[in-house]
Amino acid sequence: MGLTLAEKVISEHIGREVKPGDIVVVPVDLAFVQDGTGPLTVEEFKDMDFKSLKAPKAVLFIDHASPSPRKELSNAQKVLREFAEEYHAILSDVGQGICHQIVAERYARPGDIIVGADSHTCTAGALGAFATGMGSTDLALAFGTGKVWLKVPSTVRFELEGNLHKGVTAKDVILKIIGDIGADGATYQAMEFDGEFVRQLSVESRLTISNMAVEAGAKTGIMPSDEKVKAYLDLYGRGSDFTEILPDKDAEYERIIKIDVSTIEPLVSLPHTVDNVRPVAEVKGLKIDQVFIGTCTNGRLEDLRLAASILKGKKKADHVRLIIQPASIDVYFKALKEGLMEIFLEAGAVVLPPGCGPCVGIHQGIPADGEKVLSTQNRNFKGRAGNPFAEIFLASPATAAASAVTGFLTDPREFL
Repeated sequence: MGLTLAEKVISEHIGREVKPGDIVVVPVDLAFVQDGTGPLTVEEFKDMDFKSLKAPKAVLFIDHASPSPRKELSNAQKVLREFAEEYHAILSDVGQGICHQIVAERYARPGDIIVGADSHTCTAGALGAFATGMGSTDLALAFGTGKVWLKVPSTVRFELEGNLHKGVTAKDVILKIIGDIGADGATYQAMEFDGEFVRQLSVESRLTISNMAVEAGAKTGIMPSDEKVKAYLDLYGRGSDFTEILPDKDAEYERIIKIDVSTIEPLVSLPHTVDNVRPVAEVKGLKIDQVFIGTCTNGRLEDLRLAASILKGKKKADHVRLIIQPASIDVYFKALKEGLMEIFLEAGAVVLPPGCGPCVGIHQGIPADGEKVLSTQNRNFKGRAGNPFAEIFLASPATAAASAVTGFLTDPREFL
């Protein structure tokens, strides 16, 4: 039988065909950590007495607390800077952007195996890579040996067809999927996304979908690489990194789920689980205290353009704190050149430097007790924004921007 995308990438790395359930040791193409997980990786790397880095690319990102709000985090970041200098690793320091966005822009290639000490490493699957999050100890082994062990996952194939209606985005598509199958609906499986809709979708929107595969428990969220992926790599001067990766027509899947995206409307995840999904139209009118547009899920240029198209010429509601955070310095520069930042500032927004910020609740927007945050991030667990007594609602940049203007949870189709 043929191979799924995940099986094909793993098979090509070890030189033989694999099947779901196989335990394999595979060479990695990229291994990375961030400032939350990296210090433990460094500690384990040294405890295991590795003398050098064996991963072809080893990157340390300082993005979660960027810049650091307190000395404890500053000291942790110092550990990463010193390790990068000593072992000649790549350092992505404060202000460069979120690891997952930078990986997509600078490092990920179709057919790669990418491991990161961060659960949303699966984002790079939108470029045709087998990308997955692991623990800090596993990353220490990847740094020191250039290899990791995997259990080959079975694959759930999502065939997405049709066209989105105005006001509906890729974020709504992945919220629909997670709401349907549940937060454990693809546990340790590969989610393979394909179909006419995916082939028409921009790579930026594909990244949003792959990014949230882990919210259904998936090991990775992977898509075929096509001409749009090549154009995306060309944009960053990496056209030579392109390889076409497609699933075999006779591949075997755990199951196949078909979705007509034209049936999807703007959605929102209610506290405190990502799969607690409802149509915005059913719960609109809820007072919102803070709106956050950014993160590795929706902090790309496409997302900022969409938000700006709604905010242009308008002001945020007086009681709302509107926070905008580009996912990378490249996104920030381009948004500046297009005049998007001017639109945000005139609307009353606060613009943060590239990084994770309010998403992880370390700094730059921690809500007060009882407050409601509408965010374009990927998780709304209790305490995720830094306060277990606040509530987080997840939605698209369109829904977030519309709600910032009204001050209440709002269907973006009212503005479009």
